[in-house]
Amino acid sequence: MAVLSAHFSPETTGNAPYVGRLATGLVQRGLGVRVLTAHPHYPEWTIREGYGQWSRRDDRDGVVVLRHLHYVPRSPSNLKRLAAELSLGLRFAFSRWGKPDVILLVSPALFSSTVAMVKARLLHPRTPVGVWVQDIYSVGATETGGNSTVAAVIKRIEAWLFRSADGVSVIHDRFATVMTTSLGVEPSRVEVIRNWTHVGGTPAQDRASWRATLGWPEDATVVLHAGNMGVKQGLENVVDAARVADSSDRDVRFVLMGDGNQKATLVDYAKGVRSITFLESVSNEDFMNVLGAADVLLVNEKLGVAEMSVPSKLTSYFKVGRPVLAATADEGATATELRSSQAGEHVPAGDPRALLDAAIALGDDTVRSDTLGRNGQEFAARVLDETAAIDHHARWLSSLRRG
Repeated sequence: MAVLSAHFSPETTGNAPYVGRLATGLVQRGLGVRVLTAHPHYPEWTIREGYGQWSRRDDRDGVVVLRHLHYVPRSPSNLKRLAAELSLGLRFAFSRWGKPDVILLVSPALFSSTVAMVKARLLHPRTPVGVWVQDIYSVGATETGGNSTVAAVIKRIEAWLFRSADGVSVIHDRFATVMTTSLGVEPSRVEVIRNWTHVGGTPAQDRASWRATLGWPEDATVVLHAGNMGVKQGLENVVDAARVADSSDRDVRFVLMGDGNQKATLVDYAKGVRSITFLESVSNEDFMNVLGAADVLLVNEKLGVAEMSVPSKLTSYFKVGRPVLAATADEGATATELRSSQAGEHVPAGDPRALLDAAIALGDDTVRSDTLGRNGQEFAARVLDETAAIDHHARWLSSLRRG
């Protein structure tokens, strides 16, 4: 089979870890897998050292990985992101796919997947095509305040892509509803396959030494946001909460760990704010220890974002056993996930005072925090199991071949 994805290992954020583990898992189940992808560049939007050749074969764990150079903008505006996706789509279109018995397109990226779908229908008309949906672009374009005409065009492109597929896999029931009611996909073609907890290991028990290493006082309440710093995260709200914390008598530290196209803007916005720090991404080996050293793990979304995505960070948050605090829309997918797992607390998006108060409450109530953390671990073990998810993918892809 052929998997076409803009993101792949060794990228550690977004959908890359899932695409990487799925490809490896399918090989372990006896399938031949060829991945066509870009050079690693996300979320830094810079091609990593050692990569950048026009084409490169980079096999991993039995998976044939073919990387293609495409346009990577240093400052990814919407127009530049479109150009980046289209340039990758053209690389996909002019590359050799072999003779796959099934083709899997991963969205995002929407526009490179759309170009690939055109080639699939023209040159591989008898080969079944599935689309694995991690984000819904048309919803995101609306929820982040984009131009209504642009959002309408994106919706038409997205609807065509999904309706052209033999099957569509989505990561949450809420996505399935959007597929069938808004984008016109037949319910029989939509499969819900949850993402899984892709970070291995458990945090070290010696939290005190990790906090000391990170410079976090033992008596401070540390609220950690890990992952991409983009528009939809709306992290200005966290900076504002830290600004309020500067004027309070409680020691609350907000930490933003990772990278993204809004990081430089956030760093500038946070100048002079004492209660917030920025932390570079850490290795996979240290990631769980850093999460475990925090008191509260944060999901923050831009005001108005509700349905566009289910943050992949939640799968890691649940596994680490710390309480989750979500500053998101009450009716959104993130809040729904938190209620299902009973792993944390929820406050409205865009309310820094409420965010700070909830962080203080969780920091003060260790019994409540420990209960929420255990609930998250139990939910991850019950619902977000990697083996079960990859088995489900294998059955779904087999059904596309049989169909």
